[in-house]
Amino acid sequence: MVEQHIASAFDRDLEAIQAQIMKMGGLVEAAIVDSARALETRDEELAQKVRLGDKAIDGLEELINEESARVIAMRAPAAVDLRVVLSVMKIAGNLERIGDYSKNIAKRTGVLVQWHDNTDSSAALRRMAREVELMLKDALDAYIQRDTELAADVITRDREVDQMYNALFREFLTHMMEDPRNITACMHLHFIAKNIERMGDHVTSIAEELIYLVTGRRPEDDRPKADFTSISTEEA
Repeated sequence: MVEQHIASAFDRDLEAIQAQIMKMGGLVEAAIVDSARALETRDEELAQKVRLGDKAIDGLEELINEESARVIAMRAPAAVDLRVVLSVMKIAGNLERIGDYSKNIAKRTGVLVQWHDNTDSSAALRRMAREVELMLKDALDAYIQRDTELAADVITRDREVDQMYNALFREFLTHMMEDPRNITACMHLHFIAKNIERMGDHVTSIAEELIYLVTGRRPEDDRPKADFTSISTEEA
């Protein structure tokens, strides 16, 4: 009876923590959508909403980590149960980073209002952000349903986001070479595109975490990356 009570208490703790993960995921999905919309429409008020909303996302990550640490200390979970708790903490970390990237996009939106954009790239950036948002939704659904096939599909779709980024990167370079007056705006737009591409990487990490949780193994294949600008933009 005592062991059964402890097990049921542990299950309730996990359900509560995972409910917070879903709440956090919903806030992050909204942040992606709103930051992309604010960029496309140059809506500074909406951009400010995204920036301020990041505090709630950060607060949830802190709460989830505290609750996870408490569960580990009090319940001493092992094997699969421990993997569940650790996966929650890692997913919360990835969600927090996606929220940060959304906030960064919102910050640059305010700057871009001052610059004329001749690239007509806002719609493409919105489509790219929309794909990441859909990936995140599926990754969270996969986590709740323990659906490794859906998680694997999310990982594969990250390649499409990389390809979108590559196309925009080339477009921005072209505009900057054609007219030096485009350089400032294009640099900001490039960093926005890179932020969205990095969001996709963190969503992929969430999907990989689910696969590890269910199978106990990390995906063996290398991620199907298609971003060929990483060396020049991140490692240089």
